Amino acid sequence: MDMRRRQFLVSSAVIVGGVLLGTTMADLIAPAEGESFDGSPDGRFPNIVLHGHDGGAYRFYDDLIRDKIVLINMFFTGCGDICPLSTQHLVQAQEMLGDRVGRDIFMYSITLNPELDTEPVIRDYAETYGVGPGWLFLRASRDDTELLRRALGFVDPDPALDADLETHIGVVKFGNDAIGRWGACPSFADAEEIVAGVRTLDPIKRT
Repeated sequence: MDMRRRQFLVSSAVIVGGVLLGTTMADLIAPAEGESFDGSPDGRFPNIVLHGHDGGAYRFYDDLIRDKIVLINMFFTGCGDICPLSTQHLVQAQEMLGDRVGRDIFMYSITLNPELDTEPVIRDYAETYGVGPGWLFLRASRDDTELLRRALGFVDPDPALDADLETHIGVVKFGNDAIGRWGACPSFADAEEIVAGVRTLDPIKRT
């Protein structure tokens, strides 16, 4: 997909950076009419089971989100353009955040193609990019992946593009569940922009 179109689509659909900071969970994540999610107290998160590249099994809200500061993006290992660049920038962001990652900040990359992105495949992907502790690459069933993708808003407004993995929305969402504060930026944003957004979620700790 043309990078300029991807950037326009993300910027238009999500509203980048500080404009989103301070919005409520309800503003960013709204289940479709008729859907009922278990998990978080306000019912906004599907508490599905995901499997990590580390061999662990995790409930999305109970184990990965509750009371944590998190970064979340969606990817797949066969992605030809945006995912490699996004992963590189997220690796740089992880390095900038240092030992906070895995201690009080947690990073999650969720595959959009769970049939092909098996545990060994996503583990090799993480190792190839030099991913450090505190960053999980995750997979769920096809149905649960789709449920989570839509719940988190990783959805293209054009149904045809939305159905094509190669044109998937490239976004990083970052949030602090303890205070209900969330933001987002394009996943190909510079590491400095990603880190700046994360730090606004935790104003007491800026190092």
